[in-house]
Amino acid sequence: MKKMFKITTPEGLHARPVALLVTAVTPFECDVQLTYKEKSVNLKSIMGVMAQGVAPGSIVEISAEGPDAEKLFQTITEVIVSEGIGEEC
Repeated sequence: MKKMFKITTPEGLHARPVALLVTAVTPFECDVQLTYKEKSVNLKSIMGVMAQGVAPGSIVEISAEGPDAEKLFQTITEVIVSEGIGEEC
């Protein structure tokens, strides 16, 4: 399962939004990846996601595989939209 998101925060994916995303996905069993510029990292890793250097206006892909992937996407979409991190593409 995959979804694309456009990052709309003025600073891109910096510490606060990354911490929100990582906190949201950590309780799930499934494997979840964030892909930016053809490089994928574990979305449960704050340092991995921050190292991506995702700039404002960038498109990222989030993919997940596992028994609770559908619920994970409901949660991550809600966090991204409600916290003003980005929008679904």
